[in-house]
Amino acid sequence: MVPADLPDILREINRLLQPARFQDYGPNGLQVPGQALVSTIATGVSAHVELFELAAAAHTELVIVHHGLFWGAGPGPIDAALKRRLHILFDADMALAAYHLPLDAHPEIGNNALLARALGAEELHPFALHHDEPIGFIAELPAEGLPCAELFARVEQITSREPLVFDSGPAQVRRVAIVSGAGSDYLADAVAAGAEAFVTGEPAERVMAQAREAGVHFIAAGHYATETFGVMRLGEYLAERFDLKHVFLDVPNPV
Repeated sequence: MVPADLPDILREINRLLQPARFQDYGPNGLQVPGQALVSTIATGVSAHVELFELAAAAHTELVIVHHGLFWGAGPGPIDAALKRRLHILFDADMALAAYHLPLDAHPEIGNNALLARALGAEELHPFALHHDEPIGFIAELPAEGLPCAELFARVEQITSREPLVFDSGPAQVRRVAIVSGAGSDYLADAVAAGAEAFVTGEPAERVMAQAREAGVHFIAAGHYATETFGVMRLGEYLAERFDLKHVFLDVPNPV
């Protein structure tokens, strides 16, 4: 195993995910510099102290997350919490990179595509526009689809947690709309696209009534639980591409 250059890894991620396409909620790409040579990549969902401590213990040179340290226009004043997080990265000389919407939207290694494939979807259609870029998918299930109870059970099995379900749709489901994380605002778009079920991470208070009135199943499987897939697969891809060690650091979050 020969260490890879950090810039080469970042260039490959940019080629694959094309983050410049997205008007995101925070910066994508390198957020904190670290060692120039990388032998071990750690991936995780969110940037915080516990994840960084696990990464340091694994002797990681590069941490890749879905939810980075910085949101909005960019870094602001450094408070005590951010100082502690940065301190761990600096002490271990670990680089931190974050990819948000690009890791939701990718048709092969994105959260939503991987969820759709895990549910058995054979056909995917881009869905859920964010500033004219689709970030989710309409998943067409094969044949006659799935009984709704089986769909709910599959979501639970895939995400390893019992989803919150508003069971308001038909008995048989063939068309499922998927937007991981905080995707409740796309429920109306899912209805307009003819979906019988909508899978996301977090629920909003209003969606129970909306789902009942629209006659669709609303399935909230957890923000964290629906967003482990993309970053983990990205780490596996980079490990294969550059002959590196990869560890996925699971810090489960019930939200």
